[in-house]
Amino acid sequence: MKHTLRQVLRSGKFVVGFCVFAAVLLIVTVYPLIVPAPPLEPIGQGTFFPPGIYVNVYDSVAAAPYYSLNLGEAAARRIAGTLGETDRASMKEWLAASGLAESEIDTANIPKLLDQWIQNYDPGRHIPGMTNAKRNHYIRLNASLDGILSTEGVVVAAEDPATGALKKKGSVSRSDYVNIGRLANVKVLPLGTDNFGRDVLAELVKATAVSLQIGFVAGILATLIGLALGLLAGYVGGLVDDGIMFFTNLFTVIPSFVLLILISFSIGQEQRGELTIAVVIGFTSWVWTARAVRSQVLSLRSRDHVQLSKLSGHSIVHIVLRDILPYIASYAVMALILQISSGILAEAGLSILGLGPKTTEVPTLGLMMNWAMIYNAHLNGQWWAYVPVILTIALVSFSLNLMNTGLDQVFNPTLRD
Repeated sequence: MKHTLRQVLRSGKFVVGFCVFAAVLLIVTVYPLIVPAPPLEPIGQGTFFPPGIYVNVYDSVAAAPYYSLNLGEAAARRIAGTLGETDRASMKEWLAASGLAESEIDTANIPKLLDQWIQNYDPGRHIPGMTNAKRNHYIRLNASLDGILSTEGVVVAAEDPATGALKKKGSVSRSDYVNIGRLANVKVLPLGTDNFGRDVLAELVKATAVSLQIGFVAGILATLIGLALGLLAGYVGGLVDDGIMFFTNLFTVIPSFVLLILISFSIGQEQRGELTIAVVIGFTSWVWTARAVRSQVLSLRSRDHVQLSKLSGHSIVHIVLRDILPYIASYAVMALILQISSGILAEAGLSILGLGPKTTEVPTLGLMMNWAMIYNAHLNGQWWAYVPVILTIALVSFSLNLMNTGLDQVFNPTLRD
């Protein structure tokens, strides 16, 4: 045992993969203790705010969204930063489709472009060939442009501990240089906000933890089912083997992800919690583990020590658990690692299609991708809504597969140097 452990620890790939995976676990465990903000709590109006420093500001009517203080920038640069190249191109596309000559549309002249938009844009106007998704995109773009040229300042307020009412602390002009140390409720959002105005970093940490939980539950369940069926079919053989392999071949013919989609769709949105999704993934992912374990057992059941145990009168359970299972334990561990990785990827794929866990309780990595895709973050240049999610999924999957490769090099004689 000690010799095997030393071999595992000498595997550079396993050590690197384990360290990366352990770092992810450490972050998702420690970060909520340091920053205990609820991941699904909106901190601003439903819009994508880029990464930066934000303060909570209020006007005389109602609570306003988090307002980005672009320190040291003049009004023109503020407007240019708010209205990106992608948005200006979308505005030009609509104006041209509505009949305005393209030669009159200058995306570099932002005030003129905004004036043309205000005068011509009509959300109820039907333009031939325009899809509903594109029409909704222009409606959201128009809503984000409200007040972009306004130079009026905003009143900065904080809650009075005694009365609970908002108390004025000062005012900030949109073109002012601001000392954020004098403002209340300063927040640093390294990854900005999503389409619901929620902190992407807090959401990402929680989503990673939930996706890991789904992966672990699905992986353990799939490995246990595959291991049990593979051991039973490989050792007992006969009709038992034929029956198990019949059902295994049925699941092999039907792609597991298609089966997963059908089952998730039949469950319904309100019943799809993270545990339910994990169980569904586990019950549809055991096939290749069962087939691989069966092939290993077929080569082991004719070994001398197994035959001797059978002649000694030991039961099938005793022989399988004491004389066969220890020889494939390393393979079972590697299968578990791959099943955990597959479970995380399967949940992400389901959630992107809108068939993952219900969206009202906890985020997952797949749900964050789904929200970013629905609200066109990938089309509008809001990279912070989906790139960190993609990198996290890739990092977790890479670390688990690196651990599996390292273990395979240790326990597979054909791969040893």
